[in-house]
Amino acid sequence: MIGLETLEFRDRLGRRLIRCVIGLSIFSFGISLQMNANIGAPPWDVFHQGIAKQTDISIGKIIVLTGFSLLLLWIPLKQKPGLGTFLNALEIGLIADIALAIIPEPASIFIRVPMALSGIVIVAIGSGLYIGSALGPGPRDGLMTGLAKRGIPIRVGRTAVEVIVLVTGWLLGGQVGVATFAFAFGVGPLVHFFLPRLAVKKPAV
Repeated sequence: MIGLETLEFRDRLGRRLIRCVIGLSIFSFGISLQMNANIGAPPWDVFHQGIAKQTDISIGKIIVLTGFSLLLLWIPLKQKPGLGTFLNALEIGLIADIALAIIPEPASIFIRVPMALSGIVIVAIGSGLYIGSALGPGPRDGLMTGLAKRGIPIRVGRTAVEVIVLVTGWLLGGQVGVATFAFAFGVGPLVHFFLPRLAVKKPAV
């Protein structure tokens, strides 16, 4: 039997949806800050940059197309998307195109370094909000959990996929730099810190 507290959690859908939308917007702003700092994009965004350079399609649109393409891989992996999954696939790219257009690209390395580091922290905060809304994983995260269900450890699957997209993006002209590796090693611990503090708590049944 479902308890009253669990029903209250379900009734928080509006609150969770707002957190998810705000979190994805913050996430988008963070990756845009790092990309416009021009000292290395996040691994997946190196891939997005590379595809964008080869196609003359905006980075934001490439992010959207990549997200929905990855959802097709969920089908054989038998992954079930949630509302947050589709918001993730759509919103990040739309906001990124706006943010990349308005965020300046500084010339000074003394501005670019803290700008990139700030972007990584902001991405972690945004991740804590949208993951903590419990409305479904993003296309990339769902791919990893789907691979894990097929016997591939998440650490192995995630590393393999991100190395593939990073190298592919670099070969296509995406920007790899010190901030790329700062993101790869730093965002996980930061999300681990922010997630429990930003998540909507689900009561025990």
